Amino acid sequence: MILYADMAFCREAIRTGSLSFHAASRLLPGRVRDPALALYAFCRLADDAVDESDKKAPAVLGLRDRLDQVYAGRPRNAPADRAFAAVVEEFEMPRALPEGLLEGLTWDAFGRQYDAYSDLLAYCARVASSVGAMMCVLMRVRNRDALARACDLGLAMQLTNIARDIGEDARAGRLYLPLNWLAEAGIEPAAILSDQVSMPDLRYLTKRLLEEADGLYQMSEAGIPALPLSCRPGIYAARHVYAGIGGAVARSGYDSVTVRARTSGLQKLGWLGLSIARSVASVALPGSAVLHAPSRAETAFLVEAAAQKQERFSRSDALFAALAQMEMNDRASRPLDRAGA
Repeated sequence: MILYADMAFCREAIRTGSLSFHAASRLLPGRVRDPALALYAFCRLADDAVDESDKKAPAVLGLRDRLDQVYAGRPRNAPADRAFAAVVEEFEMPRALPEGLLEGLTWDAFGRQYDAYSDLLAYCARVASSVGAMMCVLMRVRNRDALARACDLGLAMQLTNIARDIGEDARAGRLYLPLNWLAEAGIEPAAILSDQVSMPDLRYLTKRLLEEADGLYQMSEAGIPALPLSCRPGIYAARHVYAGIGGAVARSGYDSVTVRARTSGLQKLGWLGLSIARSVASVALPGSAVLHAPSRAETAFLVEAAAQKQERFSRSDALFAALAQMEMNDRASRPLDRAGA
């Protein structure tokens, strides 16, 4: 059970740090909303710990240690860690799911770029679809079809975030657009990072990214009627609120360099109303055959992990190798740090 003070901390962290999720979460039933806020708070603060750190390797290694402590039942003495540990215990959360997120943060720490669209989706699967799969676990849903569509929604939401933040990411030295897309458009990656690319070319790629997201939003909708009825409004809301961000990017002429797309409180309220209406309609409407479409290759490992209760101490080989390399690099740099001090 999550302690009252820890839950209050998580609510405040999401209220100020993730307005879109906070809005959507208001439509979830309390039995799902509170653990979901705890989950998002842990994931959001983990992401911030890497993003805001000048030394990425120690930040990611610290998250690895925190996850070890959570799954050992001895979380760090911090509200988000204690709350997440309670969620892991109550819902028997497969460790492969938060490890997927940690692997994606490791890729960020390494400054990885993505050769092709499928490589970008592999990243999105780790940092966003992992959360979608964990949300299903919180709803007590472990059906593979529903999990696959939840992972599609995670992919769509992360692609929307990337499309919105191209300029902001570039100024921070991050590039997520597939390198083969850039090559097709005749754009050098260094030109984006140095803010020397022509706006029309970049707007075309932003539009292309959002078109891919739109297809995934459509796929994800087939899975929402497979969720408990009380949970459907919140998930429809997440779908519409995040797609609305993409709509704001489109209305800016796909300029995500000089403008950061935002949505208004009134718009969010409208999407919440639409989500309630769609949830009511989902009771009477026939299910979509798209529900049974196979999971994408990039998210299949998450679907399989969430569909069965795995060992608490499992760890992906890829993650272990990446973290081991990061730890070696960090240790090797320490003498140089001391020498330069």
